[in-house]
Amino acid sequence: NNKNNKIEDSDSDSDSSALSSSMSIDKLFPALLQCFGIILCGYVAGRTNIITSTQAKGLGNFVSRFALPALLFKNMVLLDFGNVIWPFLWSILVAKVSVFFIVCVLTLIVASPQGRYSKAGLYSIFATQSNDFALGYPIVEALYQSTYPEYLQYIYLVAPVSLMLLNPIGFALCEIQKWKNEGNHQHSKLLIVGLVVLQVLKNPIVFMVIIGIIAHFVLHQTIPAFMAEFLDGLSNSFGGAALFYLGLSMVGQLRRLTRSTVVTLILLLTAKLLLMPLICKDMVDLLDNSNISALNHSSLSNYAFLYGVFPTAPSVAIYAVYYNAELEVVTSGMVISTFLSAPIMYVSAWLLTIRWMDPQLLMNSLQNISFNISIVSLVALVWTIAVMVLSKKFKRLPHMFTVNLFIAQFLLCIGMILWNFVVKEDNFIGQILTFTLLCSSLYSTYMWPGLIALSLVLIKRFEDLKVSPSMLIIAGWGIPVLVTALLLIFGEKLSDTIDSVLFYGRPQIICTTFVVAFNILLGGGSLVCLSRGSWAQNDQIQEGNSSFATAEDLEVEVEPENETVAEPVNLSSCLWLLFNRVPGRLYLELQFFCAIVNYGQGLFSFALFGLDKHLIILPFKKRLYRLWHGKAEEEVPQTADLPEDIRMTCTQFTKYHKDQCLQEIVKKKRCGKRTMVDCFLGCELVNWLQQVGLAQDRGEAVLYGLRLQQGGVLHHIKQEYDFQDSPLYYLRLPQQTIRTGT
Repeated sequence: NNKNNKIEDSDSDSDSSALSSSMSIDKLFPALLQCFGIILCGYVAGRTNIITSTQAKGLGNFVSRFALPALLFKNMVLLDFGNVIWPFLWSILVAKVSVFFIVCVLTLIVASPQGRYSKAGLYSIFATQSNDFALGYPIVEALYQSTYPEYLQYIYLVAPVSLMLLNPIGFALCEIQKWKNEGNHQHSKLLIVGLVVLQVLKNPIVFMVIIGIIAHFVLHQTIPAFMAEFLDGLSNSFGGAALFYLGLSMVGQLRRLTRSTVVTLILLLTAKLLLMPLICKDMVDLLDNSNISALNHSSLSNYAFLYGVFPTAPSVAIYAVYYNAELEVVTSGMVISTFLSAPIMYVSAWLLTIRWMDPQLLMNSLQNISFNISIVSLVALVWTIAVMVLSKKFKRLPHMFTVNLFIAQFLLCIGMILWNFVVKEDNFIGQILTFTLLCSSLYSTYMWPGLIALSLVLIKRFEDLKVSPSMLIIAGWGIPVLVTALLLIFGEKLSDTIDSVLFYGRPQIICTTFVVAFNILLGGGSLVCLSRGSWAQNDQIQEGNSSFATAEDLEVEVEPENETVAEPVNLSSCLWLLFNRVPGRLYLELQFFCAIVNYGQGLFSFALFGLDKHLIILPFKKRLYRLWHGKAEEEVPQTADLPEDIRMTCTQFTKYHKDQCLQEIVKKKRCGKRTMVDCFLGCELVNWLQQVGLAQDRGEAVLYGLRLQQGGVLHHIKQEYDFQDSPLYYLRLPQQTIRTGT
């Protein structure tokens, strides 16, 4: 056995050294920087309204109807079919079909009857249609242009799989939902099939792929000289324009994220960024038997994994708009998957290209990362806990449980910092005590998200927490301590490891798997109940508990759900170790990712709760405004102090449109326990400005509203927000605040 292990090690070393030359990792970071830099520029342009949503539509039409079809036609004509490894394409096809039907079937089973078919269709498309051309192609080009240039052409062959095979199934489900919603069933089934076929053929990508394949054989794989320059001009404009438009399309999408969509979004992102790449890689390993060279086979398998990580295409959001369904999930998911894919792609490519290092060196590196991130997370948690105490949120449910989660994360960081010193010394008692603290607090961070979700279900159903909070607190701390005690009593410590995750070997992996799986089921089941229930009654209750309630105030109650992202990652790591004796490079990536998520939980908590609106953000904003402008934010500006464009807008609005606006949108509204007269919502004014023609789109309407606010025509009821396209309350337009001048 030892002899065989040595042979395998030598073979793996030779393969890894050869594999390191199969990718150009040095070019990957500049490519990622280029892609996401252009995306950021587009986002900033849209966020600051340099380019409005109406203007962005023109750029989107150019990208999808001119630049991309030209790029596809050119590459389909020049495609070398003789150099294609067809088992790779079949593997990607099987992987996409598998993920599509897994998501589709689970959605049909779990989703509520209302909108079930449209959800199944759009979610399945979301999980399988990748951003192959705008974002995927530059990454593949950077990695394989100098080593395997033929890999680039697979992008043009794989993309139509979703568009021509899977998307029509999703469109058919959406059409069935539309047919069911109509009630009178005017459309026949034959008409639905015809609409689906028309929808597919209208797609310029599908149409141009078909034309390009025909031209490939007619033109004998050459583009005529008179067409070459024209096609080059259009196709070369695609890359930058598409990435810039992707950034524009992200503006305002995360605002659509609501409490009922969090669990759905987590599951979809898991399917897209974790399940899809793993199935792609496994299918290539299983079906690609034609490669004699182990290096080529391994390289193709790794390429399949990287392809699976490509984020969701923006066109899925267009489908959601067309069918007017699941906009919140699809648009928010498209943004999050795009930015999550960048670190995953970079770390994956880096680990796949490095030489296989000494296991002890790898463990030391993992330990150092865990130690360093624990220090940063510890500081963030001290701040976050202080904010929760000073704001007195810890006295309210479910924030009482959220503070327990923060304390567990705090103890976890303390345990990892101590572990970094104790594990290097020959101190058995110190190691056991530190491991007890570390393991029990880690299990507690797994327990609390599920318990918080359960408490939300109980509060929603009974309008009060029927179970004593102390019972949940005992469960949140008692179960982790009990599992850790059983591990210490019946487990056997390994002497050759410094990794706290494997300190007790296989029994510890089994315990971790049990705790994580139990809490995924508990939290997932609770969140499914929340997402399927009606929140209208609960919203009224919460509005009654806080005056001047806004959407931002209500969303904070379920933000702890976002903490559950650490558990599916950790579960994958445990299952991988249980069923694979040789973990491999991708498991190493999973371990590094688990370490960052586990010991960096405090950073997520700080981002969600550390910047309290009333305690931190608003006082800082007011002080900054006073320092910058030399006056308080709520002071009404004088006419002479206003820029010309603001003065003209306010004068025009007050003279010609104010009375009509007062009659149509300004009403008595209830804000919490008080009834405010003459107020309106920001989104209502945005809709009205578009209806009367004062703004072409919502972006221009927000700019118009900001000018009215700066001119003193309107203001937020508590002087806390600038004008926004959101359900925030603004006071009526008082007559005395605007001085039109002469």
